[in-house]
Amino acid sequence: MLTLGMDVGASSTKAVIMDGSKILAKYRQMAEGEEGQDIKDALNGVLTLAGLKKEDLAKVVATGAGGKNVSFADEVVTDIASGARGAVFQVPASRTVVDVGAERTGALACDAEGNLLDFTTNERCAAGSGAFIEAMARALQTNLETFIKFHFDSQKDIPLNAQCVVFAESDVVSLINTEGTTTADISRAINNSIAERCSSMTRRVGINPAITIIGGVAMNTGFIDSLERFLETKVTVPEYPIFTSAIGAALIAQS
Repeated sequence: MLTLGMDVGASSTKAVIMDGSKILAKYRQMAEGEEGQDIKDALNGVLTLAGLKKEDLAKVVATGAGGKNVSFADEVVTDIASGARGAVFQVPASRTVVDVGAERTGALACDAEGNLLDFTTNERCAAGSGAFIEAMARALQTNLETFIKFHFDSQKDIPLNAQCVVFAESDVVSLINTEGTTTADISRAINNSIAERCSSMTRRVGINPAITIIGGVAMNTGFIDSLERFLETKVTVPEYPIFTSAIGAALIAQS
């Protein structure tokens, strides 16, 4: 059974085609303008990679903040539900899942089948998300790759306001002008601030091994280092953390 899962997020649209438990193709379309066009481009991109036509698909399930805008979807599910299902598929031992995307962070507890047991999300401010990291990297006049490298060049733990992007940016500007504080110190402080918020959310749903991190920020190894220290345990990052919710949606389409 060929199914398509499409995760429409703030920074990109991810599409995954599966045949049963096999991933046939995955495609990421960065947000470049009108959301409807990005959705169409993601569909065409993944179909081309799979060598299929839209008519070959048995069912399409959409998820993410813009999931309701996928006009050709047969069903729309929450990214909490699709994230849980996808995480357990990628990491079968997953029982706690932390999803850190471009504009939202969530933590959830699930069972061995990927069914949701409990969850909490933060949508009030981007200070715990990928958008926050990108804004801070710009403030430091560096790119994301260098920003991550800087994290491991420091051993200082400097407090940073993680409750609001505006206040955090003000703190970063102050730190930049503080004698003896390096860019590496600030990078580490930014990752620590996000990790601290995520660890608090994770504790609310329960720290049940294995803890799996999904979403774009999961590829920030500096953030992962900080999160493991705040949680005082190791976490797992699946092979394709950006595609986890799209994978989950494709699996839900088969049920």
